[in-house]
Amino acid sequence: MHALKLTQIGNSVGLVLPKEILARLKLEKGDTVFVTESPDGYTITPYDPTLAEQLDAGREFMREFRDTFHELAK
Repeated sequence: MHALKLTQIGNSVGLVLPKEILARLKLEKGDTVFVTESPDGYTITPYDPTLAEQLDAGREFMREFRDTFHELAK
């Protein structure tokens, strides 16, 4: 666990992530992170949770119409 302090950045307040955390998240300067609320608090991730939902819906659609796609591929 890392304890991070909020710091003044211009007119905003932000966090400075240590190099170890950036490396584990595979993040670099300029990358976007997503903050989502979870039952345990908040989660910071480099992955867009709405994209995951869209991919799951697409996979379900493909699974549901698998026979149709198979026939169309002939």
